[in-house]
Amino acid sequence: MENIRVFEEAAEKYDRWFDKNRYAYESELLVLRRFIPEAGKGLEVGVGTGRFATLLGIHIGVEPGKAMAEIAQRHGIKVYRAKAENLPFGNESFDFILMVTTICFLEDPKQALKEAIRVLIPGGHIIIGMIDRDSFLGQLYESRKKESLFYRNAIFYSVKEVLDWLKEMKYAHIQVCQTLFRNPEEMTAIEPVKDGYGEGGYVVISARRA
Repeated sequence: MENIRVFEEAAEKYDRWFDKNRYAYESELLVLRRFIPEAGKGLEVGVGTGRFATLLGIHIGVEPGKAMAEIAQRHGIKVYRAKAENLPFGNESFDFILMVTTICFLEDPKQALKEAIRVLIPGGHIIIGMIDRDSFLGQLYESRKKESLFYRNAIFYSVKEVLDWLKEMKYAHIQVCQTLFRNPEEMTAIEPVKDGYGEGGYVVISARRA
């Protein structure tokens, strides 16, 4: 609940981060686009202000914070006020689900991944963008948590932990890519995308519902 309160009070400040750190934002979009299906009905869980959904062709989002949801709606996203652990949709409603830097803010990330299975069609994909706790960027953010408005109450996970959860839940065809090889505050250009993980601070995992 504390995470929701913080984003409620600072939604506009959060949204401005993407303008201030344009190269990091565009690098994240670049790696996410590698996995977003060209067609199909998509859902972004933790849609925030709609910064990613808008540019990735996703028109439906879930967001518990009212202030964030209002900004996303101004971007043309149909937003449902709900949590990732209890999605307000019927079984097999979506072809793919996107979660961008959402895992670290969830009360129960494993339950959220189970809910994703429920609302995905058989063969549908989940695409997870996350800060890898074991990376240089994850360690940097972890060391600065007490000073950070947005990450103060976040729980960063390693890529290995999330991959283990996905395998445990029988997700299949798992693929991993990474970007952000330097501090976003120091970037002067869009970062490259590399396969795998272990170097980049921002990692995207794609997995298919069996």
